[in-house]
Amino acid sequence: MTPFEVTRGDGPVVLGIPHSGTFVPEDIWKRLTPLGRKLADTDWHVDRLYTGLLPGVTMVRANFHRYVIDANRDPEGVSLYPGQNTTTLCPTTDFDGRPIYLEGEAPDDGEIEARRLAWHAPYHAALQSELERARERHGGAILYDCHSIRSLVPYLFEGTLPDFNIGTNGGTTCAPEIERAVVERTENANGFTAVLNGRFKGGWTTRHYGRPEEGFHAIQMELAQKTHLASEDTPFDYDADKAQKLRSHLGDILEALAALAPTLAQKARQDPGSAS
Repeated sequence: MTPFEVTRGDGPVVLGIPHSGTFVPEDIWKRLTPLGRKLADTDWHVDRLYTGLLPGVTMVRANFHRYVIDANRDPEGVSLYPGQNTTTLCPTTDFDGRPIYLEGEAPDDGEIEARRLAWHAPYHAALQSELERARERHGGAILYDCHSIRSLVPYLFEGTLPDFNIGTNGGTTCAPEIERAVVERTENANGFTAVLNGRFKGGWTTRHYGRPEEGFHAIQMELAQKTHLASEDTPFDYDADKAQKLRSHLGDILEALAALAPTLAQKARQDPGSAS
């Protein structure tokens, strides 16, 4: 199993999909509890949800499961949300704080580093390469990082999660025009709820690649899974009717970002080093 797969397009928008993969190597699989083997914390069907929405888009998808190693966590193990419950670079608990490894079978520091080199690093090398290619071609690149999560996860957040959860780390990871375009389209999505920089402000991917002053813009979209799944529990089936309604709004968002790219590139040429 290769760590990632790339569907390459010629446009300025790159989709990062770090958590829809379900591959777990056998030596890790046999050490997981029955709960761990459920793989409940997968971003179920996110790749399918975004496929075909924008001509020319590039998609970089991790094939490995986040229980192998989390491709959206700092490779140094630094917490994204200090003081809040979260999962780690190599998770040992699920999103409800329950152990996913049999007793004594959690990875040690040496194994975590080996996993980083085998899975995390190749995925990010591919993502970096595609972003650089897009910037070279268009004068700028827009990373749209695609995620989903259960609507109710008391261990991680209170209450019910909004449908659209936009993360720009307080507006630092992309030009204001990009943030505004996404916010406007989610706020006007009839029947859906949205929040900007709420519980999810953008993971390590968004924060690491979001350098607008260098022509790399990044924004994270965390979708509540009730927007496109028949059930947020086993067997996590895709609901085509729900997804069709959601996909129309996601398509509008991606089209708006692609349309902004030339303007942002022109501004950057006129004012090198400008964040917008």
